[in-house]
This record gives sequence, C-alpha cells and structure tokens, in this order.
Amino acid sequence: MNIKSQKDFFSGLMFMGVGTAFAWGATTYNVGNAARMGPGYFPLMLGILMALLGMAITFTALVVETEGGGKIGKWAWKPLFFVIAANVAFGILLAGIPRFHIPAMGLIVAIYALVFIASMAEEGWKFKTTLILATVLAVGSYLAFVMALKLQFPVWPEFITG
Repeated sequence: MNIKSQKDFFSGLMFMGVGTAFAWGATTYNVGNAARMGPGYFPLMLGILMALLGMAITFTALVVETEGGGKIGKWAWKPLFFVIAANVAFGILLAGIPRFHIPAMGLIVAIYALVFIASMAEEGWKFKTTLILATVLAVGSYLAFVMALKLQFPVWPEFITG
C-alpha cells in the first residue's frame, strides 16, 4: 500500500502509540466500570479513543490522495527547544529541587515563566501580549486549581510565604 500523506501517516502512528501506552498504563490502576469508575477508567478510555483516532488518521493517509503528498518538512528546532524548556522550567519553578537547594517558586511564578519561555518559540513575539496571556493564565489557574479544586501546592515563592 502506498502512503499518500506522510504527515497524516506518521501523526496517526504517533496517536496510536501514545493512546496504546496510556491505555496500557491505565491497567495498572483499578479501572472499575462505567457506573463505578476507578482511577484508571478515564486514562484507559482516553487511550483507547486516541488509538482509534490514530487508526482513522493512518487509514486516511493511506487512502485519501493529498496535494503534494503531505511531505514532512524540516524539524522546527527553535519552537521544539523553547516548548520543552518552558515545561522543564515550569516543573522546576513550581516545586523546586530540594536536592540541589532550589526552592519552590510557586504556581504564579511558574506560569509566568512557562508562558514567556514558550512564547519565544514564536517569530516576532510581543512582550505586551505575552504579559496579558500570562496574567490571564495565572489568575485562571489560581481560581481553578487553588480556589475551586482546593489543590495543595505552593502558590507563591517560599521566601515570601515563609
């Protein structure tokens, strides 16, 4: 069989791989059933849906003709670097690394760092729009996770909260 769209074919394989991994990992938890869901139920169903979506995308890539063959272009190294760096910085800033004496800076600082670092992946990013986005995400995250869900994690840097 001939691949008619490389982008769709490989993205379908990626969805199938990630979905299968999620579904398999979810089986280590109590899955339960639809009436009485366990902690593994949602990841299992999500994994199955992702794998099915991947199958559909892969099948489409093999059957439907695309203009130009849907060739895969060059790797976008700059965006890849900044998006990964933003997530690493978020994790470090949120909880700190006690082993290396790096204190937790909290949710608010971590979100601002995440947004500013990730926005550097965009060509011609603007400080003002990034600041507005970071503020909206920080306030929304605080309201959703701290106020509504009552999750327990540092919100502000340790040196401020003592």
